[in-house]
Amino acid sequence: MKVSMLRAKSFCIVHVGLALAVCAGPAWAQEQKSKPARYTVTDLGTLDGGTYSEPYSITQIGLISGTASPPDGTQHAVLWFRGLSFDIGNPGLGGPNSIAFSSNDWIQAIGEAETPTSDPNSEDFCGFKALGLPSSGTCLPFLWQNGVMSPLATLGGPNGAANMINNQGQVAGLAETAIKDPKCPAPQVLHFEPVIWEKGEVHRLPTIHDDPDGVAFAINDNGQVVGASGDCIAFNTNLLVNLQPLHALLWQKDTVTDLGTLGGTGHGMGILAFNLNNKGQVVGFSDTKDDQYFHAFLWNKETGMKDLGTLSGDVRSVALGINDRGDVTGLSLDMDFNPTAILWHNGGLTDLNTLVPAKSPLFLMQACSINSRGEIVGLAVQTSTGDLHAYLATPSTGDGSATPAEQSGGGESPKFAVPENVRAQMRAGRFGARLMRPQ
Repeated sequence: MKVSMLRAKSFCIVHVGLALAVCAGPAWAQEQKSKPARYTVTDLGTLDGGTYSEPYSITQIGLISGTASPPDGTQHAVLWFRGLSFDIGNPGLGGPNSIAFSSNDWIQAIGEAETPTSDPNSEDFCGFKALGLPSSGTCLPFLWQNGVMSPLATLGGPNGAANMINNQGQVAGLAETAIKDPKCPAPQVLHFEPVIWEKGEVHRLPTIHDDPDGVAFAINDNGQVVGASGDCIAFNTNLLVNLQPLHALLWQKDTVTDLGTLGGTGHGMGILAFNLNNKGQVVGFSDTKDDQYFHAFLWNKETGMKDLGTLSGDVRSVALGINDRGDVTGLSLDMDFNPTAILWHNGGLTDLNTLVPAKSPLFLMQACSINSRGEIVGLAVQTSTGDLHAYLATPSTGDGSATPAEQSGGGESPKFAVPENVRAQMRAGRFGARLMRPQ
């Protein structure tokens, strides 16, 4: 199903609808069944007939943040809610491209957006040029609320990006300083640091082991932050930053903790914490022994870092999302880097494609985020066209089918070879789809 784009004149209606949904909190806070059995899948569509969309997060009330391309090939920050979509990147900050990485239950959204101002150092900080998009200039972190997108402060440099906002309005991300980093390869010039924004002010977060640069990827409602520190490199089209992540980090109460490793050094794909829940459980990925592969991990303070493994026959995996029930979403990859969306539930690892209706027009390639209702958003390929679209997977029980944990040892997962046109786009970094191709 394609979702029609909501026009500006209709925005107030949607905004009121969202506000009512927030006020009706018990609708999403009610006790949920702990073992969802099957999922219905909705294609979230694109903008005005474009060919690409990608989500990054879903809130407890079901507000989805991401990006989509109109026919001109640019990317616009988009919010989806209850079958409607709204292009918040038009006009954005005045540049052609933007991405909404996160939103909260108070209808605030954050991300990165280009401006019309040329970068004084000719940088491509947000990587839109690297992704093959028409690009204008500097790229700033933004906060969108009440229908208006406003830039957030940097650390003195011209660029930055916001990655996640919590329900307290705190924002995690990264920002450039005015100091040149001689180790950065062109076109990157300036040093960048992990930061949080709170009450309109930007605050630096420390790195570790003398790592010069870093990124804060996620923040929970308790103010705990996760991310990584490492070395400045050429723009990484999988991670959407200029960072080789060497250490997965947790920041809390003015301290920084190295979360460890699954045996690797970080010089392969890297070691990085992507997300965390309100219980302080952290997910991400780490290079394994000899940096040959990388695996998804789950970390908590009692047991440390645990290898979550891969689907049978695959060799790599990444954990991208976790809810407060401990359900984890991500992707598993075979030797040829064919990606499959996966769900870790009650100790079982399941191919998400085995839990959706047979002959679905979408093959689910990655599962980016999951809320406490079990709703999942991610990236899928339309099997008939090869186009990449955002999807929403909604759990349903009551059909008598097996739970995910029971199915993980059951039927064979459907296999789908990524079409060559999509593979070529992934190799070129056209869509910036996370962790779907080797560096």
